[in-house]
Amino acid sequence: MVSTRSHKTEFPPPDLSPSKALTRTGGRRSSKWHHTPDPIVLLWLLISLPLVTWDTGYVFGRPYTMPDGWLHSPIWTPYALYGTVDYIYGWKAWNEHNGFTAAQASLNIVESVGYVGYLWVVWKFGEGEKRVLPSAWGGVACLVGFALSVMTVSKTVLYWLNESFSGFENIGHNDPLSLLFLWIIPNGAWLVLPTYMGYVFARDILHGLAIASGDASSKPARAATPTKDE
Repeated sequence: MVSTRSHKTEFPPPDLSPSKALTRTGGRRSSKWHHTPDPIVLLWLLISLPLVTWDTGYVFGRPYTMPDGWLHSPIWTPYALYGTVDYIYGWKAWNEHNGFTAAQASLNIVESVGYVGYLWVVWKFGEGEKRVLPSAWGGVACLVGFALSVMTVSKTVLYWLNESFSGFENIGHNDPLSLLFLWIIPNGAWLVLPTYMGYVFARDILHGLAIASGDASSKPARAATPTKDE
């Protein structure tokens, strides 16, 4: 038998660098990074966008969408109650020419257009049942989604702080239960869910940046847990 110990290796070792290892899946080339839309995010957008559109229509339709206005019933009938819970939506703010209501509604339009754009990109360019976006469109979607999430949270925090710094002028007249179920819980949803959205988009963005920097061990869901020796 002929010995081969003294012979040089005929084939070079495989390239196991992160950039090479992450570009092959099942024997074929695929995207190094992608964005998979989060089901909770998609569900929240499908619920919140019609509600925000409804709210914005009420604000810019005042006074015709308010009680006794010709546009009030039946579309904006619930605002007859809400206007007595939160005066910023009622006759008090309108008669005092309070511009905060319309100002925040203007930002609602910007947010809604951006969120619709995100959903359009997911529907148009997403692949497979989970509508996975390849790196190019995935990066755009994550950037837009993160920016809008921060915008929504900031606007909602401002809405709450406006009450706090004005001595709860518009909601301080409510009893605790009415305040909890008709103001805190409904408005709190626009704090909790957009915060979660921001986390999801930021996680994917950071994961993509880690892959681009060559850190193949990076995971989008969580950071590595320190060992006992560290």
